[in-house]
Amino acid sequence: MFKEYTQYDALGLAGLVNSGQVSAKELLDAAVNQANRLNPKLNAIIHRFDERAYNAAQTGLPKGAFTGVPYLLKDLSFYFADEPLTMGSRSVNIVTDYDSEIVKRMKASGVNTFGKTNTPEFGLIITTEPKAHGATHNPFKKGYSSGGSSGGSAAAVASGIVPMAGAGDGGGSIRFPAAWCGAFGLKPSRGRNPIGPAFGEGWDGAIADHVITRTVRDSAAMLDATSGAEVGAPYVIAPPEGTFLQAAMRAPRPLTIALHQQPLIANTVVDKEVLAVLERTAKQLEAMGHRVVPAEPDIDIEKFWHDFIVVVCAHTAFTIDNVERCHGKQHVQNLEPQTYNMAMLGRSLSAVDLVHAKHGWHNSQYQTGKLLEQYDMILCPTVPTAAVKHGVLPPSRVEEMLMNTSGLLSKGVNMGKYTFSSGMIEKLSHPVLSKMAFTLLGNITGLPAMSLPLGMSKKGLPIGMQLIGRMNDETTLLSLAGEIERAGLFTKPAFAK
Repeated sequence: MFKEYTQYDALGLAGLVNSGQVSAKELLDAAVNQANRLNPKLNAIIHRFDERAYNAAQTGLPKGAFTGVPYLLKDLSFYFADEPLTMGSRSVNIVTDYDSEIVKRMKASGVNTFGKTNTPEFGLIITTEPKAHGATHNPFKKGYSSGGSSGGSAAAVASGIVPMAGAGDGGGSIRFPAAWCGAFGLKPSRGRNPIGPAFGEGWDGAIADHVITRTVRDSAAMLDATSGAEVGAPYVIAPPEGTFLQAAMRAPRPLTIALHQQPLIANTVVDKEVLAVLERTAKQLEAMGHRVVPAEPDIDIEKFWHDFIVVVCAHTAFTIDNVERCHGKQHVQNLEPQTYNMAMLGRSLSAVDLVHAKHGWHNSQYQTGKLLEQYDMILCPTVPTAAVKHGVLPPSRVEEMLMNTSGLLSKGVNMGKYTFSSGMIEKLSHPVLSKMAFTLLGNITGLPAMSLPLGMSKKGLPIGMQLIGRMNDETTLLSLAGEIERAGLFTKPAFAK
């Protein structure tokens, strides 16, 4: 057994394979051993295909940056041919005969995929506690959330099962679990990575797929392997000068950074420990030669959450209709109450409602763009608190009963419109939305954003700090992240605690 497995990041492991010091099979043995030992405690991986991975290791993997590196994919948007896709749902079980475009590119990098990771139903909530597969535990503290919706991937990376794993981000779902599990998570710019061929864009461009990693350079190298427009892509954005990996390995020029401290969801309380890490991070950046100045985007926070919910609910209704049309009604017969109600709300909205919401998104894009004319990037917390216990963020039983009741009453009544006008949506969604008070900006604007593991709470739970860059400027973000990492400011992963 290769005992030093967790001491290397993905590029380091691939280097050992390329030099002949370790075989792809030996790496897979180590990963499988880690998964067998840790996953019963974590519930991070919900589907395994070890034999397929061993066959791939034996027959030969593609030559790329990550040849032979054990890998996991989030069980939501990554179509992996001939393996089931459940999307975190009790009723969905889809097997495609093709790979998503990004999966093709990940495979070409040489990774050896042996399983799928846990996710909430349709990725609609920022904690991984689906009824279909059960809760994923935070690798730092059992019984605490790993975040979502890429909570399974983050837990697998932070615990040392794999050095990186596929993840997706529609409202913070890469950055959020990265922050709560003490990993590095980059959400690329809108259009940087493909999400087809099944879709041109997810949630009107809010969703971006990439990876969660322990090191900056692994994230950068995978972005080099996957980025670029696909056939029929709605966005074609310019590639970087040089590579993302080169950017991660060089120090940035002195930067001017906006310090964003005001949550964009009303009545959100930022924990004192999180604020302390934010203040310390700002001082550390200044000590590195950067300038940090308090500045806030001029955004109407009352419209901000409403516009996001409208778009997501409309897409939730579409997703359920699309799954039913393409794969059969049996795949949507046992939805969780919040999923059913978000779809109901989406169906109650008009096309005009959706356009109004997208107009609000444009205003947020414009105001944030104006701020980034003066600053190179924005510094803020990733999440207002450290991880919470299981059962805090999903709807309670009483709330689920109310949701089920509203579903029954909706026949002949526009309950979707009523729940908005009555304030019910704002009340029920606030516990989740308040946790997304800093991550949503990156999804609505399409800007690149990353979470860095830079602090720990008194309870021993990680605290992440977020940096949001200018559109299509992942290179500056990765350069700064690399500089921070090399300065020794990243907290240790769970397996090294």
